[in-house]
Amino acid sequence: MDNIKKEIVSGVFFTALAKYANLAISLVVTAVLARLLAPDQFGVVAIATVAITFLNLIADFGLSPAVIQHKELDRRALGYLFSLSVYIAITLSVLFFFSAGIIGKWYVQPELKPICQLLTVSLFFSGITVVPNALFFRDRLFKSIALRSLTVQIVGGGLSIIAAFKGMGVYALILNPIFSSLLIFVISYLKYPLKFSIRFPFQPLRPLFSYSIFQFLFNIINYFSRNSDTLLIGKYLGMVPLGFYDKSYRLMSLPLQNITQVITPVIHPILSQKGKDKDYLCEANLKLTNLLALIGFPLSIFLFFSAEELILMFFGPQWELAIPSFKILSLTVGIQLVLSSSGSIFQTAGDTKSLFICGLFSAILNVGGIIFGVFYFKSIEAVSICLLITFAINFIQTYWLMYKIIFMQSILGFIKILGKPILFTLLLAVIFYLFTSYYSLSSLPIRLTLKICIYLFFMGFMIWFGGYRNLLLVFLRKSPVQ
Repeated sequence: MDNIKKEIVSGVFFTALAKYANLAISLVVTAVLARLLAPDQFGVVAIATVAITFLNLIADFGLSPAVIQHKELDRRALGYLFSLSVYIAITLSVLFFFSAGIIGKWYVQPELKPICQLLTVSLFFSGITVVPNALFFRDRLFKSIALRSLTVQIVGGGLSIIAAFKGMGVYALILNPIFSSLLIFVISYLKYPLKFSIRFPFQPLRPLFSYSIFQFLFNIINYFSRNSDTLLIGKYLGMVPLGFYDKSYRLMSLPLQNITQVITPVIHPILSQKGKDKDYLCEANLKLTNLLALIGFPLSIFLFFSAEELILMFFGPQWELAIPSFKILSLTVGIQLVLSSSGSIFQTAGDTKSLFICGLFSAILNVGGIIFGVFYFKSIEAVSICLLITFAINFIQTYWLMYKIIFMQSILGFIKILGKPILFTLLLAVIFYLFTSYYSLSSLPIRLTLKICIYLFFMGFMIWFGGYRNLLLVFLRKSPVQ
């Protein structure tokens, strides 16, 4: 299995290269836009983005992971799927265009109508890119995916900054998604020019739908779980609190996304080659958990104790009210990072039904917590605390179900893997607490620099003396993928 090992190394390398470059670009673009635009403008676009994200999930219909999983699909079947995605994209785009006014009236934000109507362009091109884009992952073209992503991020971010300086206001924020969806479609379709059919049979696609339907339902449920906070805060607490909350959540998500999206996109396409070997999947999951816990839990503590410096330095003093919610949300990073690989394990095992059950449980839990925070405590800080609690409960439920249904063995091995990273994280928390209690510096850059040095020194110490020196080597060379 040397080829699989090389594919993992190559996939992670190129995905990491693009993601970390994108992270740097995204931070620069966000920092510039945060100084040129007001919090309520970010709040308005956050509402429109949530609506577009939901419709993109419907447009996908669970086809992306299904195309990756079912490698036997021929060119004709792929053409049928592409034709289906075009019809879905047209239908959703038309409905969204004419529903934009209703969304604007519901949130008492007239500006939402033209913003949503313009984002219809992004929705259409994202919808018809589903199948060609999935083929990039099925064929494991991680280098091409990385180059495509980097190109789109640079050009789209640049256009947004130019538009903001030109005084386009809130419309500067939607240029990036519109342009990105168009460019990604052009690049993907040039690589995989699938044939469009006005009429096509459904019979050959039925086996595919039995897999994709639960993936689709999971995506929809997960959407409401992840976005109900934005919808409810915007409606009942207002656009200004939403702007602060959205900024804190997005900043927290930047390192999270740029770690998970380096590893998780590689897991399913490659592990699906041995998806029926449950022992193989179980051992791979333990190694992934060990790696992600080592990265995620200490990172949560660093973000928590560096919240003030990060918010004020990147966004400016006008975003100070985002600091408390960012501190709370940062504590979810480790939990979310480890949990991010669970979906790929369910997909690889072919058990999207259990994935849907986990998503349903998570949605009920998260939405309940958000409702409690919005209507009882009426603050974005309360919503953040509720999410911290519900993420923790969902983490336990997901891995309990995984070990009971898929691996059919005790979860004790998984719990044992988490012990050492959690212990080291608590030690790091004590170090940061002592540092912030006894050393007070007025300079934000110096404070942040010192905290970064403490974090990096501690991570190096933990890897060298904590038995993690060979973690990456073990993961790549001695994992069951060989």
